[in-house]
Amino acid sequence: MAKFKFPSAYSILFLLIIVVAGLTWLVPAGQYDRVKNESLGKEVPVAGTYKEVEANPQSVQDIFLAPIDGFYDHGSYEANAIDVALFVLIIGGFLGVVNKTGAIDAGIARTVTGLKGKEILMIPILMFLFAAGGTVYGMAEETIPFYTLLIPVVIAAGYDAVTGVAIILLGAGIGTLGSTINPFATVIASDAAGVKFSVGMMWRLAILGLGWLTCVAFVMRYAAKVKKDPSASLVADLAEDNKKHFLHGKDQNQDMTLSGARQLILIAFGLAFAIMIYGVSSQGWWMAEISALFIFFALVIGLIARMGEEEFTSNFVDGARDLLGVALIIGIARGIVVVMNNGMITDTILHASEQALAGLNSIAFINLMYWLEVVLSFLVPSSSGLAVLTMPIMAPLADFAGVGRDLVVTAYQSASGIVNLITPTSAVVMGGLAIGRVSYNRWLKFIWPLLIILTILIMAVLSVAAVLS
Repeated sequence: MAKFKFPSAYSILFLLIIVVAGLTWLVPAGQYDRVKNESLGKEVPVAGTYKEVEANPQSVQDIFLAPIDGFYDHGSYEANAIDVALFVLIIGGFLGVVNKTGAIDAGIARTVTGLKGKEILMIPILMFLFAAGGTVYGMAEETIPFYTLLIPVVIAAGYDAVTGVAIILLGAGIGTLGSTINPFATVIASDAAGVKFSVGMMWRLAILGLGWLTCVAFVMRYAAKVKKDPSASLVADLAEDNKKHFLHGKDQNQDMTLSGARQLILIAFGLAFAIMIYGVSSQGWWMAEISALFIFFALVIGLIARMGEEEFTSNFVDGARDLLGVALIIGIARGIVVVMNNGMITDTILHASEQALAGLNSIAFINLMYWLEVVLSFLVPSSSGLAVLTMPIMAPLADFAGVGRDLVVTAYQSASGIVNLITPTSAVVMGGLAIGRVSYNRWLKFIWPLLIILTILIMAVLSVAAVLS
């Protein structure tokens, strides 16, 4: 009997498009009235205005158009998927140029040598930095370039690709889950809920701190187990292939000298990421600006390495080709939301959530609120999109349950954060896994115990806060 093979990310996402399209034939179509919120710059639903509308079930043609429409549909997202996909291709080109210089390999060799015996310390340090980005400005798409940078270091240090993916995805993810001043989650949601974003900060900090410690301990435990016994790795069967892929198949005779030119290249490399973080966090940059930034630094590094025009363009195109699959995944993932919105069932699901919360006590209310936001997060993976969609409806209900509206914001961002560690509708999740060459089923196998622990932690904090509010 042939062994069952788990479907690829592409197949999973396309199957989800088909399932959601099927739901548009079964779930009644409905819509809330919407008004423009000037402070958010977006249209928000108005509580109590839900009504059924004419159905628009999605056809076979709509199913096949969904991945294409997914690239162009903006919806409640900060950027079109095509902007993110183009950014991924440009990052691939940038890394193709950098990798050709040998600077990354030489830098990895120097780093591993310097950390000899203390490699495990990379995990808490890097996860702290990614968590800081997550809690301050919702670091998400910006993590994509770091996978190609970090995973080779992690593998060279004796760990595996799952460890590298976890450091980035869980690091930034727990920061976003425990957002404090993240403008794309906490600030937008608080504004939509009618409260100051600083209210309820204590509970978010508790979730952030305890969640970060939990994630770090979980990843360190797995990493130590893999280093002690490589066969314990969830990608043990891909170990040799991953070494060739991420370490570029370098042999022992490869020149690993960190020459002056290579040092300059690594400085330029690090400067590109530093400027990206600065631009996104304080200058309002998004995909267009940071894509242009990496084109500029690819040219700078090509000049430092004295690449000819033909060699530079060839390396850039080859690098972009390596991430083409990631770019395609982004559009397909967004296509799921396109089908749901076009089928007019998004507001129907939101209305059912509104009705389920009526008449509950404070503890039951906030925990059910959390779980309803979990379900909605699978359908709307954008943190700002989910905030704009749900907060105008959910937050007023808290007044009747005797719960502070700030706690509703905390429940929303915790639910959104935990779902965005695993949801196949997120380009960040599926893109990161694709770059790390970690299949979706193996990622689920790795993370499910952590999800249970984090869920218990979040519900406990929300319950205590509900009692004391």
